[in-house]
Amino acid sequence: MTEDETDEDWFERALREEESADSDPDTEPSPEPDADEGPESIEDFGAGVGETAETGEASESGSSDSPFNEDFASAFANAPDIEDVGGSDDMFGGDAGEALGPETEAGDGPSTADPFAEEEAEFDTSIARIDLGIEGLDNMILGGVPKRSLISVIGSAGTGKTTFALQFLQEALENGDRGVYLTLEESTDRIYDTAEEKGWSFAQYADEGRLAVVHLDPVEMANSLASIRNDLPELIKEFGADRLVLDSVSLLEMMYDRPAERRSEVYQFTKSLKEAGVTTLVTSEASSETAYGSRYGIIEYLADAVFILQYVRASDFQETRLAVEIQKIRDANHSRETKPYEITNEGLSVYRQANIF
Repeated sequence: MTEDETDEDWFERALREEESADSDPDTEPSPEPDADEGPESIEDFGAGVGETAETGEASESGSSDSPFNEDFASAFANAPDIEDVGGSDDMFGGDAGEALGPETEAGDGPSTADPFAEEEAEFDTSIARIDLGIEGLDNMILGGVPKRSLISVIGSAGTGKTTFALQFLQEALENGDRGVYLTLEESTDRIYDTAEEKGWSFAQYADEGRLAVVHLDPVEMANSLASIRNDLPELIKEFGADRLVLDSVSLLEMMYDRPAERRSEVYQFTKSLKEAGVTTLVTSEASSETAYGSRYGIIEYLADAVFILQYVRASDFQETRLAVEIQKIRDANHSRETKPYEITNEGLSVYRQANIF
């Protein structure tokens, strides 16, 4: 890295206007170094990022077979399928044709006879499902989230994305399963402290060998992304993880100035998470223009399930509320309502009996 590059903060470079970033069409992505040997364990994974010295072949995003050499919508439609749970061949969401089952609990409206109840019952039992571990929100998902899904939680600052992710892992850990938490923002100790404030003993789970919290430096991660993609699935399998968290995918997206390269790298990275065979949750910053999309509008198309966390301000501006919405879940019926929630000292809690509007 040159002195000029070190003088300029990498976040500022990543946040430049995309029009400015694309003004030089001759600029090519920086080559990524190949690692001769991967880390020995998931716990050593973060320490090895960025330490390779040999320069390998150019990034996969520059190859001729990149699925993003054409326009965005066509590229996604023609790209190789990410292995969808349940065999879905629609990368754009799979919500079309979903029959929203009736909700029969008090406060959720009248129940009606469902002519497709028998078919839905058979459908719901054909795919293994899990709870998120968030009170109220699990009740809004009829049957649970399909296992091995890629889940995206989108929200602006302060909406509880990290708490959502920690609570998602806590649900698995307290039931005897294993988890991996990859953080690009906070240190390992900070993650332990945040969990401890909620009464979740992440440090103890780590001592028992059932949790690995790995801090990845964003700058060094950009220089080693190819080796990370190659090593991560195998390391997760060796650790025996049932759930994985990446907090946050927005920092990964910020590493690339060119939109085509950004889309290609995020696509390849999420594909590697799919190959790991675990249920994965990624957090993402909301767009500055809308609360219903991510900063770069990529991850919601790749994810199997999308949850929106947002602020809702009353017309009199006297109170600001937090609200959650399930934008989509492939192969699962779910509520379409927007519900208020709170961030308490025990985590997120969604109020199913109340309406935000």
